[in-house]
Amino acid sequence: MDQNTQTFLNFWETYQWPEQNPISYRLYYNDQGQPVEYSMHELPGKYIELTAEQFAERDHRVEVKNQQLIKKINQLPTRKLIPAEHGIPCHCDNVAIVVDLTHPHKKWKITQHEDS
Repeated sequence: MDQNTQTFLNFWETYQWPEQNPISYRLYYNDQGQPVEYSMHELPGKYIELTAEQFAERDHRVEVKNQQLIKKINQLPTRKLIPAEHGIPCHCDNVAIVVDLTHPHKKWKITQHEDS
């Protein structure tokens, strides 16, 4: 065995490997509980620990309440017919029957409300 090989083997047998820090998946958030940054590093600010799956999603449609990750539910807009001066002329007794302006009618329009 040559000198280089012996030096390598001695090194390999005596080397002290550094201690591995555990992997930490974090979501940093602001005072309102809104996500600021997903990180595996220690940064200033408030954070909660996440699972690897939650971290991989990096979903910003979440909030933090009582140190818990809460997914915001996508709410569909609410649509509603309301009487109006301008709109679609419908039969006075049945909004499903559209009539022309020469018949007795009531006008309706659709409003949309976004839920947050």
